[in-house]
Amino acid sequence: MTAVAETAVVLLSGGMDSAVCLAWALREGFRCVTLSFDYGQRHRLELASAQQVAEALGVPAADRRVVPLPRVFSGSALTGELEVPLDRPEEAIGREIPPTYVPARNLVFLALAAAVAEPLGARHLVIGVNALDYSGYPDCRPEFLAAFERAARLGTRTELSVHAPLVHRGKADIVRLGLALGVPFDRTTSCYLGVRPACGRCDACRLRLKGFREAGVPDPIPYAVPVD
Repeated sequence: MTAVAETAVVLLSGGMDSAVCLAWALREGFRCVTLSFDYGQRHRLELASAQQVAEALGVPAADRRVVPLPRVFSGSALTGELEVPLDRPEEAIGREIPPTYVPARNLVFLALAAAVAEPLGARHLVIGVNALDYSGYPDCRPEFLAAFERAARLGTRTELSVHAPLVHRGKADIVRLGLALGVPFDRTTSCYLGVRPACGRCDACRLRLKGFREAGVPDPIPYAVPVD
């Protein structure tokens, strides 16, 4: 008798990291339910990318969920109140919490993912946070993930496990892993301005370009500025 695959709820933003996490979870043998959020982000283009990535990786439409949220997130450049920093040198990215930080976003997203997981009988949450080549967000740290996992196990009937397979990987390593897993990077969206071609100037674009450059392969998405 063929064993039934365990279900994982995968937070899928439509960016390169979450796309690689989805491919990783599928390789691990999970039945994946993807969860994307429309929270008023200026880069809503990522929601279409999330659907395209999930479809390309074979996730059935019934297992792809987009959740509209009340406009509760504020105080961030990604929700429109502040300006998105542009042209910051790579060495400055990650030194301090930038205005693109959305307060408590991953905390809220993981809590909602746990609420989706329990009725499905899913014991696994997958999130594409990274604590190496990242923008300095406090909710991307391993300590936060471990604390959330403990809280979720206390607050639900489920022994939830939080998987963050990229948390200790640099962007170049993420690119290489994604290529090995067949991730359609051309369908992903990273730009904080939410434009296509991507701006090439925000922190997300600069970190993404750094990863592809160091991996020795071209980034397949178009940019509005010349890139190396």
